[in-house]
Amino acid sequence: MSSHRDSSSAPTAGPFQQPKAVWAVAFACVISFMGIGLVDPILASLRTQLHASPSQVELLFTSYLVVTAVAMLVTGWVSSRLGAKRTLIAGLILIVVFAALAGSSGSIDGIVGFRAGWGLGNALFIATSLAVIVGSASGGFTGAIILYETALGVGIALGPLLGGELGSISWRGPFYGVSVLMAIALIATVVLLPPTPRPARRESITEPIKALRHRSLATTSVVGLLYNWGFFTLLGYSPFLMGISSPQKLGLVFCAWGVLVAIFAVWGAPWLKARFGTARTLYGNFGLMALDLAAIGVWPDRPAVVITAVIVAGAFIGVNNTLVTTAVMSIAPVERSVASATYGFVRFIGGGLAPFAAGKLVEHYNAHVPFLIGAAVVVVAALVLSTVHRALAAADRGEVHQPERDDLDRAERELPVAAGLGSAD
Repeated sequence: MSSHRDSSSAPTAGPFQQPKAVWAVAFACVISFMGIGLVDPILASLRTQLHASPSQVELLFTSYLVVTAVAMLVTGWVSSRLGAKRTLIAGLILIVVFAALAGSSGSIDGIVGFRAGWGLGNALFIATSLAVIVGSASGGFTGAIILYETALGVGIALGPLLGGELGSISWRGPFYGVSVLMAIALIATVVLLPPTPRPARRESITEPIKALRHRSLATTSVVGLLYNWGFFTLLGYSPFLMGISSPQKLGLVFCAWGVLVAIFAVWGAPWLKARFGTARTLYGNFGLMALDLAAIGVWPDRPAVVITAVIVAGAFIGVNNTLVTTAVMSIAPVERSVASATYGFVRFIGGGLAPFAAGKLVEHYNAHVPFLIGAAVVVVAALVLSTVHRALAAADRGEVHQPERDDLDRAERELPVAAGLGSAD
């Protein structure tokens, strides 16, 4: 992310000395990113109490991420017409409503459907939140990025803890908990965030799809899809192999995973990039991630191996989230807002389909198969990445020209969507 920071604006205040409006949005960001690992601690409970098959439970990831992916194609179109604050509020309202509906549902199909609505709200929210923070934060763009990355890391680490604690009371608890917390964030955003102007240019709804005509963007987007296939195979199905029935203990495992994601995304990735370069760091990262998945594939019946592999994978995921996002933003020959939407769409499709496929493969074969396939897919991601090696090296040297952007805030707002997520994931 460092390549997008505005070096010309020297910070006048620390990143954590911010107006109330910024803290309101940052709090909402933490809750939003908590949704990435929220359901992991309750997957086993949902499977038992709702009499669901593994593939049915995995649809909780698929519906959420696939809808998020598709919605990424229209968030620019929406926000360029409504303005950032209204788009942010619309996303928060959808999350509050659909998280509560998921908690009140009595069937796995109902939860899956409401998670899809949750994914739509999440796409609108995370596509706009950084732009709002950048526009309102003191200390310039650098301070805003630090604050945003901190919110992302805290959310990823706390999500499994919240899911575990509330899930120990009832599987409905995590859903209701997110709804209540997001309602608080919504009120704070409405009251504390001043109105934001609409962008000068209205974005076309077809721009993110048309951008796939560019080889560098299409290639890095495919790399994101392949890597996320391995990542969400691990995140989605590994809880069933850990031999842990307590949601609280599962929450601790994924909290440790989330802490490593945050540490390596914020500090590890920049250090490795400076030392080895983007391409070589990612080749090594993909190789290690493939070995990590292969370890689970070989020993899925050994809970200690699975737990250790999941926690360690946080380091690889953190490095990948930062460096692949930076690569996409650096070498794509289109506006960064469009590149980010395109990349987010493609990569989240892979993340959404992988857990469902893992459940089906286990049902038809065994637990070895999805993880060994995931390892192979991550190796293919490294091979695909090698086809843009020269462009990545040029970007590291600062030689890649980026098109001028019509609206800086709009261009930067979607950057973390590709990262995360997250985001957001």
